[in-house]
Amino acid sequence: MQRERSRSEGPPTLTSSQTSSTSPTRPLPAVQLRVPTDEDAHAWHEVFADPDVMEFLGGPAELSAYEEFTARQRMHDAQLGYCLWTLLDAQGTVIGFTGAQPWPREKEWGPVGEIEIGWRLARTAWGQGYASAAALATLERVREAGVPHVVAMIDARNTRSVAVAERLGMALAQEFTTPGGNPGRRYALSLRGE
Repeated sequence: MQRERSRSEGPPTLTSSQTSSTSPTRPLPAVQLRVPTDEDAHAWHEVFADPDVMEFLGGPAELSAYEEFTARQRMHDAQLGYCLWTLLDAQGTVIGFTGAQPWPREKEWGPVGEIEIGWRLARTAWGQGYASAAALATLERVREAGVPHVVAMIDARNTRSVAVAERLGMALAQEFTTPGGNPGRRYALSLRGE
């Protein structure tokens, strides 16, 4: 993985073309991660408008939600050194996001105080290894930022996201029911190399 950052060039971009630990003969695709821009709010709104993508996330959201969301991620990056980065393929096309952020303190449930990693991809990018490649890059970046462990909160019915968490080596730490009545799983992973 390479990390490129130049103040004159704008937000950081991470690139990764690692090999999957669960499938050493199948290399993962190259990905680029960058701090979300104002324009990325529009791109996210477009790629996440697909009901399949948002099936376990409450359905498609309005553009204003992504405008607020990208602004919050820029703040996280400035304050913490990590955020939910915009995910681009090798051609520079926005295909989603991945990264880490603190679990929102205003929520009355969940792992308050924990750092959650997550990923969301455009439907056209599913099944190609992008989520795993980007999540591996995320783990490296948050480890460098001094985060000792991370969690992933996943709807238990979302078998694709469950598979990504398990490929990362995350352990199932808890099964629960969300306030909306859906089955959930909390996965955890130590980044201390113990």
